[in-house]
Amino acid sequence: MSDSAFKCSQCGHQLRKAKRGVFGKLFKWSFILFNVLMAVWLFSSFGIMGEAMQTSQNEYEQAGAAIGSALGIGMIVTTWALGDIILGLLVLFTRPKEA
Repeated sequence: MSDSAFKCSQCGHQLRKAKRGVFGKLFKWSFILFNVLMAVWLFSSFGIMGEAMQTSQNEYEQAGAAIGSALGIGMIVTTWALGDIILGLLVLFTRPKEA
């Protein structure tokens, strides 16, 4: 049996795992970091939204704050989804291949 084999040629038992390359590791960790940063950004925007609602003077300012907050959160979620799709595909395409 070859030292570079990933599986046994007779029974198919996995001998060792294939490892990610440099770009694979880079994309994997950027995907994880992107998701953490987007979660922090989303939860911090909820705090800012609540503060804006409390400091508004009348119902018109409250309505404006609510509309602006909804638009802002929609943009964050859209950015998060598009970023996850792009980075997720890069992670998928750079996964280790077994020979």
